[in-house]
Amino acid sequence: MAKTKRAYVCSDCGADFPRWQGQCSACAAWNTITEFTIPKTKAAVGVASAANSYAGASTKVQKLSDVKATDVPRYSSGISELDRVLGGGIVPGSVLLLCGDPGAGKSTLLLQSIGAVAEHKSALYVSGEESINQISQRAVRLKTPNLDKINVVAETSVEQILNLVAQQKADFVIIDSIQTMTVAHNESAAGSPSQVKESAAALTRYAKTEGVTFLIIGHINKDSNVAGPMQLIHIVDGLFALSSTSDEKFRVLRTSKNRFGADSESCFFAMTEQGMKQVKNPSAIFLSRSDKNHAGSTCTTLWEGTRPLLVEIQALCNTSVTENPRRLSVGYDHNRLAMSIAVLARHGGVMLTDMDIFVNCVGGIKIEETSADLAVLLAIFSSFKNAPIPQDVLVFGEIGLNADIRPAANGVERIREAAKQGFTRAIVPKANASRQVNGIEIIAVEDLQEALAAFDRVS
Repeated sequence: MAKTKRAYVCSDCGADFPRWQGQCSACAAWNTITEFTIPKTKAAVGVASAANSYAGASTKVQKLSDVKATDVPRYSSGISELDRVLGGGIVPGSVLLLCGDPGAGKSTLLLQSIGAVAEHKSALYVSGEESINQISQRAVRLKTPNLDKINVVAETSVEQILNLVAQQKADFVIIDSIQTMTVAHNESAAGSPSQVKESAAALTRYAKTEGVTFLIIGHINKDSNVAGPMQLIHIVDGLFALSSTSDEKFRVLRTSKNRFGADSESCFFAMTEQGMKQVKNPSAIFLSRSDKNHAGSTCTTLWEGTRPLLVEIQALCNTSVTENPRRLSVGYDHNRLAMSIAVLARHGGVMLTDMDIFVNCVGGIKIEETSADLAVLLAIFSSFKNAPIPQDVLVFGEIGLNADIRPAANGVERIREAAKQGFTRAIVPKANASRQVNGIEIIAVEDLQEALAAFDRVS
């Protein structure tokens, strides 16, 4: 009898090693290397023949010029915000991975979606974690439509699932979750790197051959990364992350990878007893400020995918009682905060070496672009001077090390969104002030000195 072979794979980056070790030498992560079993024979590799009939046709090589480049018609998920994040709807034959924290609402969101899809498509919900009774109870609570058209099964065998998909002639399949799926020829436990990789590969092969859409739910690890091998992310067509804001009131769905649309889209949902409710105007949520002006508060606009998002930036300067003043930021890059403080000291003459400085992005939003630099800097300056910035003033722009104010992409669209929300003045880079927007006064600045002068003008 052939000896069982074993391998060791990093669950974060997918690198393999001949033996176990505490740290992955490829990605430097600790305690992420797990053991799994290698199939004994080459004949065992692949999905069982009962579910592998779709791969029986011989492969045909074609000239690229002979392939017709036709647009594949999409269909709606039933949730307009989800359609926008997907790039305009669901593409037949695609494999999409939705991951997120436990309790974020992944199953709830997809159960709401499958109810709308089942109106026109054959839909199948496969659960490896819950019983069909639990799914039924949640569907009734969410008032999911078309319950009589939604097929549901509790199964973890990929071979059996593909057989059921073929029997039901399903067009749309939800897999909950990929970490519970197994293939028969692999002796590893469910959730191991090899099982996750081969299960996803089998589902993807079937999807591309038969044009079936698989929407897969995935777990995350303690570092908020997708649990399983890195190959899982490469296999799927799209990776979407569902997370909660810091106050747990809202859910944010962000795109990390999308072969059929933009990879920087995001949308917002409110979690209620009736399920996930779409938030089509998130700017109004993150700008729910009190009527009283406070020093250290300013508003900026971020570009999330294809639309602007208005958020409030708060800063607090306080005399430090320690030898090393604290520099703390929530939602804003710590290194850019240090850079802004240095620029303010060198080119603005504002020395903050003895001050504790705290910066917060209201609503739990994480800023991943540089257009908020000027807003953060003026919020710090406002707190230091104890001079509030009026609530009708918008600020955006990137700060350079030589104190120049650089333009932000989609500047006109940002200003227009601010005008819709009632802003009347905007401190923006000079390059973004080339076009006027009705209802808002543009204050163009080129460097830090002009920005501080604009601050004195509006405050």
